[in-house]
Amino acid sequence: MIRALWTSASGMIAQQLNLDVTANNLANVNTTGFKKNRAEFEDLMYQNMKIAGSSNQEGSRLPTGMQVGMGVRPVSVHKIFSQGDFQNTGNQLDLVIEGDGFFRVDRNGEESYTRSGAFKLDSEGRIVTDNGHPLQPEFIVPPETQNIVVTEDGRLTCVDKAGGEIASNRTACTVAV
Repeated sequence: MIRALWTSASGMIAQQLNLDVTANNLANVNTTGFKKNRAEFEDLMYQNMKIAGSSNQEGSRLPTGMQVGMGVRPVSVHKIFSQGDFQNTGNQLDLVIEGDGFFRVDRNGEESYTRSGAFKLDSEGRIVTDNGHPLQPEFIVPPETQNIVVTEDGRLTCVDKAGGEIASNRTACTVAV
């Protein structure tokens, strides 16, 4: 009887984690660049109640054994890096990475990575995230810029009214994985 309670409790704990992960996924459904998580589980050890080939009470042999599971446990919660939907926002600094890769940003002096491509200009002309973390390598957009061109490999070029290049970075702003 006690074993049944422990087995049931392990299942409830596992399902609670599954619900927590699902709730977090739903809470972030409108978060730019959010990648959903999935909880993974494994079964616990089995107890052999009767061994295959042993005799039963009538003296005949059992062709299969009898095992009782001891429950389940969570083993990981991992991100699913599937491609999200592309949405045209009209902001020339809203970028998207198609396929693998991340944007490199400076987060308080520490290199960090994000899939969120919602960028803007700060007061110094740097391209930054919604939280103000500068895109790396740092790139200053001159005030006379009329258009910013982003190449497929992540290089940025600022163009003036006449269509001339006024600033460009030589290093891509993305990191492939």
